[in-house]
Amino acid sequence: MQHRKLKNSELDRKSIPAFKSAVKTPLILILDNIRSLNNIGSVFRTADAFLIEKIYLCGITAQPPHKDIQKTALGATASVDWEYIEDAKALVEDLRKEGVEVWAIEQAEGAVHLQNFTAPAEKRTAMILGNEVKGVQQEVIDVANGVIEIPQEGTKHSLNVAVTTGVVCWDFYQKFIATGD
Repeated sequence: MQHRKLKNSELDRKSIPAFKSAVKTPLILILDNIRSLNNIGSVFRTADAFLIEKIYLCGITAQPPHKDIQKTALGATASVDWEYIEDAKALVEDLRKEGVEVWAIEQAEGAVHLQNFTAPAEKRTAMILGNEVKGVQQEVIDVANGVIEIPQEGTKHSLNVAVTTGVVCWDFYQKFIATGD
């Protein structure tokens, strides 16, 4: 069987207005002190791909517009809702008060492995992704509902934050659509 590569014009992608009005995957991403502008752009692109509700940029995380964010986001900064909030800990506390369940993506004692994580159907969910070297700040982990870990079997201690975002968003999205919510 032959598999012809599709042209971009054949992919039937949403326009930005259609994206803005589409029902979103009930997932919020919180970027806690992300240094790399390319990683930030990649997170926006992944959020666009999976119709993620919103991205919060915290601490030293740069904000659009920036040419290095745009280079990897490929326009997703225009489609995905985002907001800058300096203090990630205060943001997590505020989201929890609003009834959002907030989980840090980190390696920590008592962490739930990603394959065993099920988001509560009646609540919105947020996931915190941390700095490329230091991860999610301990003070932010302390106010989250819990920690999710992506199991790894190799010699390295972590995944790139953009890769982690892709894994976590895909996992959440496929579980979300499987439940028919």
